[in-house]
Amino acid sequence: MIVFITGISSGFGLETARLLSQEGHTVYGTVRRSMVSLPKVHYLQLDVRDKEAVAKAVSQVVEKEGRIDVLVNNAGMGIGGPLEFATEEEIRLQMDTNFMGLVHCVDAVLPYMRKQGSGKIIALSSIGGLMGLPFQGFYSASKFAIEGYCEALRLETKALGIKVVVLRPGDFATGFTGSRKKAENQAALQAYPIYKTAIEKVEHDENGGLKPIVLAQIISKIIAKTNPRNGYVVASLEQRLSVTLKKILPPKWFDRILGGYYKL
Repeated sequence: MIVFITGISSGFGLETARLLSQEGHTVYGTVRRSMVSLPKVHYLQLDVRDKEAVAKAVSQVVEKEGRIDVLVNNAGMGIGGPLEFATEEEIRLQMDTNFMGLVHCVDAVLPYMRKQGSGKIIALSSIGGLMGLPFQGFYSASKFAIEGYCEALRLETKALGIKVVVLRPGDFATGFTGSRKKAENQAALQAYPIYKTAIEKVEHDENGGLKPIVLAQIISKIIAKTNPRNGYVVASLEQRLSVTLKKILPPKWFDRILGGYYKL
């Protein structure tokens, strides 16, 4: 399989690129800056926010390989803090990276998948794309956008032989925690004193979370399946239970549970 993965410098992307290349797939992965390369992985230096750069990279891969069988939309980032205090620059960075980056990649790959009559598009959402996470509201918004976009995309491309799969990870121990852009101005901390406790809880859970290889193995299995499910929640038992409760409980009840968990 010819696999195109975004954001392979660390975390999910790195482990997925490593595993798939070891399994014999031809892997192309994007990074924003030069780095030590994995053997057998082809590196493409670009920012997924740059639509033209993405289109050029995809075109180069197709020119060389003749096709792209799998697109793994992994590149992403997060901002943390009270919604009120997020700057427009931070919001645009969040949405342009997580959502528009995905759109740019799908727009570039889809014409080739339509022509070949097959392909898998795997998009990384989050359990934060199923519930609004306090003090990660714009991160959740970007993932909610991915959920809606992929739901529509799945229906539009169903007759074209293209499978659209959404992955919803819970807490994982990756570099994501350390790279999160957090609100640190005094005005935000004074207006929302509960923020510090909540974000510390988030980071504690992430640092004690699952290893990225767990998600990489799920992606490997999805690629091997003829008819994968529409979506997968990859998380601890407690977090999978929270997703189920979100579906069945009255909204006010679930709000109390989620608020209690973060001590709000």
